[in-house]
Amino acid sequence: MNRRTVLWATAGTVALGFLIALEVAARRYGGVAGPITNQVREVIFAPKPGPLYGGLALMMVVLTWRQRFIAAGFAVGVDVVFVAARWAVDADVPEGQFFGNGALWAMLGCAVFAIARRTGEERVLLLKGVGLGLLLVTGRKTGDTWLLITSKTRPTVLDPYVAMADHALGNPSWLAGRLLEAAGPVSTHVLDLVYAQLAVAAVAVALYQLRNVAAERAFPRHHLVRTFLLIGLLGPAFYMIFPVVGPIFAYGPGTSGTGGVQWAVANLWPHTPPQISVPHPVTYDGITPRNCMPSLHTAWATAIFIHSRKGPRLLRYAGTFWLVCTLGATLGFGYHYGVDLVAGVVFALTVEAALRTFDRGWHRSGVQLVAYGTAVFAALLVSYRFLPMEMAAHPWVSGPLVILSMLSVIYGYVRTTGAWEPKAAPALRPPDPQPEMV
Repeated sequence: MNRRTVLWATAGTVALGFLIALEVAARRYGGVAGPITNQVREVIFAPKPGPLYGGLALMMVVLTWRQRFIAAGFAVGVDVVFVAARWAVDADVPEGQFFGNGALWAMLGCAVFAIARRTGEERVLLLKGVGLGLLLVTGRKTGDTWLLITSKTRPTVLDPYVAMADHALGNPSWLAGRLLEAAGPVSTHVLDLVYAQLAVAAVAVALYQLRNVAAERAFPRHHLVRTFLLIGLLGPAFYMIFPVVGPIFAYGPGTSGTGGVQWAVANLWPHTPPQISVPHPVTYDGITPRNCMPSLHTAWATAIFIHSRKGPRLLRYAGTFWLVCTLGATLGFGYHYGVDLVAGVVFALTVEAALRTFDRGWHRSGVQLVAYGTAVFAALLVSYRFLPMEMAAHPWVSGPLVILSMLSVIYGYVRTTGAWEPKAAPALRPPDPQPEMV
């Protein structure tokens, strides 16, 4: 058994154990089904169609064009049958969840086809494609379970500490909230759409990166899906260590169904920044996720921006647009503090660097970059937790230090990964003309 087979077997075992643990935790703390049960239920019951059809699109990168049309047609046909059946029996389904089962059936069908009708490398490639599609769907459900666990196991939150540390950056969430109010409903709608459809941008960039898989019969060494999934896997662990709900919840009215003024420290957001005072943990409801530190939306948008840099001009513009709008939405809607975003950028670059360093056999410069990014990320969180009063009291010192720490990681990433890029061969210079004998 070669090293790669052992690695895949180990990763599969760890992933299965992780999913089982989340299933048990969801039932124990929330009394609800976990990611495994929810995934199985969607074979029959009405699912959210977006993640499933996004997963199907990713799976199709390993198929030929003929196979893609067959898979898509099969998915649509199955969904037509399910929609007709639900309409006939007047089934009560959540809004926007009338279809989507067909995409899951198509992915499972491709897995059966690969096992039953293909062998060798062709079977492995098809199963990798199915796994890629299912990972996108399962990752979404895993994230939902993580959020539930944070709300049930962390009764107190550390928002006052982060709010004090945010004075170092000038309370950008309060400023962005007021600007968004003044901008009107069109800007709000655009930012809300971008924020909610982050996965769509990720799938678009991933499809571009994986566009040649069917022709080359192999995946590229590194692509966005790996970074996206690893950020989602590691990030929630810090929610448990540093539970924060966000300014609109801790200092505002909350949103529909979660939070509320009765749980807020004070009803201040976005018009009145909190006064500098000694922070302390505060109790919050058992529904709102503690999902602010670090900002994973920022981390994912940063990853999309990085991976879109080698695409065509339109994709590069789209990656930049998504990053800028995501930053604006996270602050303007009051979902995050400014220091959350700084931590999210550092976190994303460190994860990306770790994956690229792994692909290069743990190259020394890559290991140094990962170690540095990890140290900066840890220093930021420790500062937010144990030095918030000092940061608030001396913003002209602490603010630039926070920003410079992030910029140093960005510079280290660009410099290190830039040195890894293959150098273009110099153009051959034509020989100088030689004088001829007359």
